[in-house]
Amino acid sequence: MTHPYLFHAGEATVLAKEGQFTDAMPEILIGATDGPVGQAFASMMAQSKGHTAMFAIRACNQLVRPATIMVPKVTLKDVANIDLFGGVVQSATADAVVDCLIDGIIPREHANSLCIISLVWIDPRCAKDQNLDKKDMYRTNYEATKLAIRRALNNEPSVDELIANRHRIKHDMDDWS
Repeated sequence: MTHPYLFHAGEATVLAKEGQFTDAMPEILIGATDGPVGQAFASMMAQSKGHTAMFAIRACNQLVRPATIMVPKVTLKDVANIDLFGGVVQSATADAVVDCLIDGIIPREHANSLCIISLVWIDPRCAKDQNLDKKDMYRTNYEATKLAIRRALNNEPSVDELIANRHRIKHDMDDWS
C-alpha cells in the first residue's frame, strides 16, 4: 500500500465581489515531506526571477504547519504586487492552513510530516486599483485555499464525476469546443 498522503492535488476558484480583481485560484500540492511533494518543496527554496517562493506565515516567527510554500503564478514586477503577495495573500493562505488543522481537514498528527505547495494568482490589476478591497482579497484567498486543500485530500473531483461531466461542463473561458 502506498502512503495515504504521498501526493494530492487540488484547486479551487473563489470569485471576487463586484468591481474587484481579487479572484483567488490556488493550485495545491500536499504530500509527505519524504515523498515527491517534499522533494519539490525543497527544490522550490531556490529563488527564480519574478516567481519568488515564500513560506506561509501567520506572523513573524509563526510558520504554519504543515509547512507551506507559496509561489505566484505570474511574475511579480513591482513592490506593490510583492506587498500583496507577502501581506494579504500570505496571511489568508496561512490562516486557511491553520484552520484546516483546527477543522480536521488536515490530520493534526500529520502536521509535521506533510508539506504544501500553493501556486497563487494575483491579478496584476490589483496593485494599481485605487479601490482595492484587501478584505475581499483576503476572503477569496482564504476560502479558495481552504477549499483546495479539502479537495486535494478528498481526491475531488472524483474520476466518476469527471467522466459524468465530460460533455456537460466547459472550461470557464471556453468558446472553442
